[in-house]
Formats: sequence, C-alpha cells, structure tokens
Amino acid sequence: MGDKATARRTMKAAGLPVIPGSEDVVGGVEQAIELGRSVGFPVVIKAKAGGGGKGIRVCRDEASLAANFELASREAGTAFGHAGLYLEKLIDGCRHIELQFMADTFGNVVHLGERECSVQRSHQKLVEESPSGVIDAATRAEMGARVCEAARAVGYVGAGTMEFLRDSDGKLYFLEVNTRLQVEHPVTEMVTGHDLVVEQIRIAANHTLSVEQGEVALRGHAIECRINAEDPFRGFRPSPGLVTVFEPPREVPGVQVRVDTHVRPGYRIPVFYDSMICKLIVAGPDRRAARLGMIAALEQFKIEGIKTTIPIHLKILADERFASGNYDTRLVSQILQG
Repeated sequence: MGDKATARRTMKAAGLPVIPGSEDVVGGVEQAIELGRSVGFPVVIKAKAGGGGKGIRVCRDEASLAANFELASREAGTAFGHAGLYLEKLIDGCRHIELQFMADTFGNVVHLGERECSVQRSHQKLVEESPSGVIDAATRAEMGARVCEAARAVGYVGAGTMEFLRDSDGKLYFLEVNTRLQVEHPVTEMVTGHDLVVEQIRIAANHTLSVEQGEVALRGHAIECRINAEDPFRGFRPSPGLVTVFEPPREVPGVQVRVDTHVRPGYRIPVFYDSMICKLIVAGPDRRAARLGMIAALEQFKIEGIKTTIPIHLKILADERFASGNYDTRLVSQILQG
C-alpha cells in the first residue's frame, strides 16, 4: 500500500471511489498528455513512491505537463529511488479527509473516525482536527465500513490511514493509504479515548484489537497545530538554530492541552531534518471551545531564538472561514494573500 499507484488500483478493485487518472505508472510524456486530455486539465502528476507532500506537481495545461514530466521523474528517482509517476485529475477547492483504522493479525479491523486535514501549504498539513464538520454520522459509518473492508481485503496489519479528497459536491475520492501512524494521530486519541501507539504495540505482540467497532465513539472536538521551525511570512523559509526559550502552555480553562515535543531550551535545531519541532493539541467539548482554547494555548507558547509557524496558526484559527468551518485546501494561501 506504500506504492501509491498500486494502492490506487487495489482500492478501486475493492470498491472505493478513486480520482479519475492513470491506472498505473505513466509510460512517458506522450501518454501523460493523452491521459490529461482524457480526464481533463488541470491534472496532478505524483511520484509513485512519494510521501510527505513531496513529489507532486500541478499541471494546468499540456505545455506545463510536458515541461514538468521529465523534471518530476528525475526528482522522484533522486528522492524516493523510483522515477515512476502517475497522473490524477486535480480537484480544485477540495477538502482533505482521512480515516484512521487499525487491523490485527486475526482479520479484525476497526476505524476510529475521520480527521479534517484541509489546512495545508505545499501539500503539507499545518492544522488537523477531528471530527470533520462536513462528515455526518451516516457518511462516517458508510465510509468507515468500506475502509475496513478494503483493509481486510489486502491483509493489512497495524495502524493505517486512508486519505480522501472531498469535492465541492460532497463526493469523496480515494487518494492514498498512509501505511504508518501519522503525525496527527493525537486528535483521534483525544476524541476516541484510545491510545493508538499502545494498540500498535499490542498488534505487534500478536494480540487481538482491544476495541470493537461498536465501542468506538467520538466525543467532543480536538485540534492539532504542527509547530514548525519556519518563517511563514518569508515563504516558510526554514529557521534552524539555537532555541533560547521554550515554554509550552500549561493550562487553559475548559479544555485539555497536550504537547508532544523533543525540544527544550538550549536545543539546537539542525538543518538536516523535517522542520516540525512540536505538536500542540487541544480538545474541548465542542469545536468552538477547542478553537478558542487553541488560540489561548498558542498565545501562551513562548519559543525564542528561532522563527516558528505560531503566528500563521493564530491567523488561521482566528480566520472567519476556519471559524465557520467553511474552508478548503486553499485557505492558507488565501490568508497569506490577504
């Protein structure tokens, strides 16, 4: 399932709706252009072995597809060890929805609801929340059941996430499978009360799942902000260096606050790794409480010596589109453009 083209083909066979595009790796520029004409521009070319928002290029016409194809293929080969690309139709103005599932070695699979991951830049998530405001209980139950069936059909074992794009008409399309525990797993833990890391260890020790589907319930609302060592107002330029002050928020009335980090005062952020230095998670009885609690927690958070994404997180959380829940994957660029 880590092979995105194979995952797409397999999930289509399992009955999940997929985005129109290539059935497998595209053979070359000419075939890519023909496919682009078939599904309709704009399209996206993606690295077969890509991940983390990397290896993706948007092509809005035949000329840009021709110009980007060979370059993207070389980059994929260098970054992922496989130069293969596949093609999908671009869904503009979409929501990014993902469903968390767990599977043991005995064929048991459960889903733990969805996460809303539409606040992102350059295909990298910045804010995640659970549950999503655009997924109702019936849709959650239906898609969750289909996700579990698909995971069972491929003999999946462990933690996984099936990601979907939701178009403006509300239709969900399979995007990819993340064959690991994701950065945003704490929001699921906060609303379900189930520790996914403990569950992974139990599965690895050949135990059955500790929870059945009927026991999974989403209570309240949780939001996570990925705090990165970047300057959001200078193109998210990396900001490595010495952390002179690191004081996480302690307590916010009415909500739970969780901080996952390895950073401390005196820690030097190197240039070699991903820029995320901390995850801040806030859970409350409803979305409004979680959102306002997150704003309060962000305002308490003191990090000095480097630039961080806290200022853009505060703008996002205060934005009326985010507050109303009426937003999509273009929100961050809209905020930065004023």
